[in-house]
Amino acid sequence: MNGFLITFYTAQNRSYQGQPIVEWLLAIAKQMDLRGATVINASQGLDHRGQFHSAGFFELADQPVQIQLAVTAEQATKLLNYLSDKHVAVFYVKTPIEFGFIGQAPLDV
Repeated sequence: MNGFLITFYTAQNRSYQGQPIVEWLLAIAKQMDLRGATVINASQGLDHRGQFHSAGFFELADQPVQIQLAVTAEQATKLLNYLSDKHVAVFYVKTPIEFGFIGQAPLDV
């Protein structure tokens, strides 16, 4: 199957409408029935403005985070339009990919 890998880049301390943005994005993915969202915590990173972010020894609030979703073209358009309509500010990368299952697919797919 062809589609896109959408990767959102944010920080652990970011929120949207009072909810951590990571949890909010996962809830939106679930609401839209998007499968396979993965959250990746990083130790350090530079944001789109060149500012340094890191997970400190005692404080994880500024920890860089990625949320990745493998989606169809239709799902990508629907998700990005939804986020645009909500006026949420989050940096993303949309990469063309091929995805699928090797061997027998799970029964619930």
